[in-house]
Amino acid sequence: MYIPKAFQQEDPALLDQLIKDFPFGTLVTHTESGLDAQHLPFLLADEQHKKVLKAHISKGNPLWKQVQEDSEVLAIFHGPNGYVSPNFYPTKLESGKGVPTWNYAVVHVKGRVRFTQDPEWIKSLIDELTAQHEASQEKPWSTADAPGGYIEKMLPAIVGLEIEVTSITGKWKLSQNQPEQNQQGVIAGLATRAQPQELTLSGLMQSLLEKEQATEL
Repeated sequence: MYIPKAFQQEDPALLDQLIKDFPFGTLVTHTESGLDAQHLPFLLADEQHKKVLKAHISKGNPLWKQVQEDSEVLAIFHGPNGYVSPNFYPTKLESGKGVPTWNYAVVHVKGRVRFTQDPEWIKSLIDELTAQHEASQEKPWSTADAPGGYIEKMLPAIVGLEIEVTSITGKWKLSQNQPEQNQQGVIAGLATRAQPQELTLSGLMQSLLEKEQATEL
């Protein structure tokens, strides 16, 4: 991933948080047939002083047969993104100069993958994923709510995968190459669209700008 210095994001806490906030990632692998991409909800965990990504696939998915154990893979997590109009820039109103662009935050995770059919491992992962995504529900569902034996009967149809993380790279392209007045203009412009993703992007830009301003004091 090409990352100009202005857009580098190296804060481990922010990188981890984006993965947790946007856990539906794209897993890129290389097999004898060539490149492949899978779209999966991931769980990021710290285990024995290392980071791992966990997910599961259907046993009918040939991925677990085609990708060799310990092969290097790439998981991509897209945070908020949105179109930036030149009209958002106050300097454009003064000079007429400005071009459209796209702001976004993204994380690339590289690591070594392994697969498992251990029912206890898979059940634990399903419980963790369910707890994470049901947390905001008024009455969270859990696997314990299913009829006795129902979940256990489904486990043989699932293959778990775990990626031992070797690197995490982040790119926050949030108008850092623009003067502060233009950054404020983009923050306000995105907020006026009132779309959830663009409101989130506007908030992320505001947080970054406030952090930079605090550093300068």
